[in-house]
Amino acid sequence: MKFTGWLSAAIEILDTIEQRHLPVKHGLSDWGRSHRFAGSKDRAAIGNLVYDCQRHKASLAWVMEKDEPRALALAAAVYLWGQTTESLTASFEGDKFAPDPLSDHEVTCLEKGLDEALIEAPPWVQANIPEWLADPLTKQFQQGLIDEAKAMCLRAPIDIRVNDLKANSEKVVKALSRYEPGQTRLCQTALRFTPITGGKKAPNLEAEAAHGKGWFEIQDEGSQLACLLTGAKPGDQVLDLCAGAGGKTLALSALMENKGQIHAYDNDKQRLRPIFERLKRAGCRNVQTYEASNEGTLEGLKGAMDIVLVDAPCTGSGTWRRHPDAKWRLSEKSLNMRLKEQKTVLDRAVAYLKPGGRLVYVTCSLLPAENEEQISTLLQTKTSLEPIPYHQQWAKVGNGAELVSANGNQTYLTLTPHQHETDGFFIALLQKKG
Repeated sequence: MKFTGWLSAAIEILDTIEQRHLPVKHGLSDWGRSHRFAGSKDRAAIGNLVYDCQRHKASLAWVMEKDEPRALALAAAVYLWGQTTESLTASFEGDKFAPDPLSDHEVTCLEKGLDEALIEAPPWVQANIPEWLADPLTKQFQQGLIDEAKAMCLRAPIDIRVNDLKANSEKVVKALSRYEPGQTRLCQTALRFTPITGGKKAPNLEAEAAHGKGWFEIQDEGSQLACLLTGAKPGDQVLDLCAGAGGKTLALSALMENKGQIHAYDNDKQRLRPIFERLKRAGCRNVQTYEASNEGTLEGLKGAMDIVLVDAPCTGSGTWRRHPDAKWRLSEKSLNMRLKEQKTVLDRAVAYLKPGGRLVYVTCSLLPAENEEQISTLLQTKTSLEPIPYHQQWAKVGNGAELVSANGNQTYLTLTPHQHETDGFFIALLQKKG
């Protein structure tokens, strides 16, 4: 397929997503099933174009003076993919798969220059975020909102965690050398593959033999850092209360060198289901899984845990680089649902701590309501807890690299793509007195 075919397909998929209120991945999947002739490279390019439209939706709509699928796709082609009105016009001529010719108004909009067009735009447009989130995110980052948000609009790299139980970085780098992995700044177990550009296809690292052997797992460096900051060590008793598919459980098992015990639980059977294959592949022998949605099975753990990790359900606003369409589907109603879930799981988590035990609260969110405000409420009601400043823990477990919270907080850590080159994460460390 030519670029014109990609563009037409992107417009069609964007229209389907809008009309049927679908996540992008479902819209792409549906289109692929009904267009079997499209090869994997074509599907990758079309997907990249659709996702780029979602990443920059507000600013592209502003410059085009409308947010219709065709307007977004044309603007992305010019402002993000290096096309020009002249190249588009020339490629459209005589191509039956091309979109309709550019109108005079579209040409005018596409020749404005994006930066110049956005000078008068409100902050939420420049930041490419929903208007109702401008206030809470401004509260979080103050004058740095635009820079933080622009970084959230870039394509994300692929990070992997080298599994120390089966391999080392040198071994994994050699196995994946054709993809040119690089070392990250904060975690010695993290390797990074640079983001793809244009219509290129991302490497399918999970299809590699090294992944099948359990040498590595796909995991953002921010997530790895959260595990490192738990301070988990061999011999500890650890409860992963929202284990999900087990990414952090596996990382903790490696940190603990398969010694001690990790108790993995989640209240959702579907989320927990992949953990069993992952544990076997990674060679984790110190993990006990519990029946999903039956918290009664954890009764014997109360008051006995050195560490309770709460990787809480959240809006996922820190992962918008990878799931940009999620920010446009997020509503105040869904945020309020997440806040209730977080409060419930935090209240429950405290009961499992032994005196001196640590509660580690993690979200992949950048919204204060899900982060600092949740911890503030918890500390008001659970007076047995006291905060541990993250930099104290980093001094014990870190590699010496500087680690500063993105919003300047001295107690809790906020990670962002702009300042740490990770996904957006919030990490709070609390200790039970006694």
